[in-house]
Amino acid sequence: MQFTDRTEAGRLLAEHLEHLRSENPVVLGLPRGGVPVAFEVAQALDAPLDVILVRKLGVPYHRELGYGAIGEDGVRVIHEHILQMSRADEGQLAAIERDEEAELRRQAERFRGGRERVPLEGRTAIVVDDGIATGATAAAACRVAQAHGASRVVLAVPVAPPDAVVSLRPEVDELVCLSTPTAFFAVGEWYDDFSQTSDDEVMDLLARATATSAPQGTPNPGSQASGEPEIREVEIPVPQDRVVLTGDICVPDGAPGIVAFAHGSGSSRHSPRNRAVAAALNDAGLGTLLFDLLTLDEELDRANVFDVETLGRRLLEATRMLSGEKVPVGYFGASTGAAAALWAAAAVGTEGADVAAVVSRGGRPDLAGPRLGAVRAPTLLIVGGRDETVIDLNRRAQSRMTCENRLAVVPGATHLFEEPGALETVADLARDWFLDHFATAPTAAR
Repeated sequence: MQFTDRTEAGRLLAEHLEHLRSENPVVLGLPRGGVPVAFEVAQALDAPLDVILVRKLGVPYHRELGYGAIGEDGVRVIHEHILQMSRADEGQLAAIERDEEAELRRQAERFRGGRERVPLEGRTAIVVDDGIATGATAAAACRVAQAHGASRVVLAVPVAPPDAVVSLRPEVDELVCLSTPTAFFAVGEWYDDFSQTSDDEVMDLLARATATSAPQGTPNPGSQASGEPEIREVEIPVPQDRVVLTGDICVPDGAPGIVAFAHGSGSSRHSPRNRAVAAALNDAGLGTLLFDLLTLDEELDRANVFDVETLGRRLLEATRMLSGEKVPVGYFGASTGAAAALWAAAAVGTEGADVAAVVSRGGRPDLAGPRLGAVRAPTLLIVGGRDETVIDLNRRAQSRMTCENRLAVVPGATHLFEEPGALETVADLARDWFLDHFATAPTAAR
């Protein structure tokens, strides 16, 4: 069986797990590639989604050979016979475990962002990966789920070699595998699109799953704290495309302007990075709107995420809605969303919308094409210092712009601004740019 991508694999896998719906399951994705598959399973079963974090403990001087694994909350799975054969001394083993424990903590903080682990006690745990090669990691993950108190553990994968399936069946209460090809070389050969899943995508999917599984009427995160502005869910009709988009708007009292976020490909309004920047802007008194540029069905066609004209038109619809707030509007675009922001900004004066300032984070302004020269809004292009290809694309785009513009390079940062302090620098630059230009925005924009 050949899968188009992890999304299709997850939906097909979910059909074979429907019988578990009544067991109050928790779906656990193995980062990173297993999470997009697990997301679809969780959505189909109306079940909570979490990551199951496992770090292999490799034999000294032969780290590929695992003598065990560790999970959260001090869970350890040790293969004593391998440990004895390794003849490693206690000092070496202790050093290995310290390193892996540190990485485990880093992953837990990064992927959950401070959220508590979903409890497994007395529940059915569905451990999901995008495929199995040897089965070592999957086996460790299932044992960790058992150690965390799961009453039943189900291992579910789209594809695996027959021998791995046979060896794993005794490890779990149930094993579901859609395809077991005998001529098996690697998991990726059974996917048309097996592109790498980023940390950012994992965090985004976890945030989306948390948002969709929250009980109706539950306030958005951050809206409960005393003195903090409320985050409201809004609908943005796009009559031309016959769709209604969903967004989260936050407007502090006396906000000098509102920033509409245009996310990049493979992301959504739940993007942890954009939400972190939005929170910093809210702290500075600015309003924010984060909304989904595509519906869930539209996201299935990857061509849509690069349809800059459609994304730009939808951003214009959001801008028209925000015009009722009677304050300047700005755009914050990330990745391909930056092209949509510039496309929309170029429509000022021609399509009934106005924009006071634009900020691009790790953006692809080049995708806005010939409309770059028509952008009149002051534009700040922020790029990571180690993101050399995107720096070059931004410089070329900058040379075609006639509006006030600046290129800010964050030293040492890569494309996703994952390095300590990098995203905070982005937020500071964006805050200052919007505050400065909202204050001097023309009356029409105010």
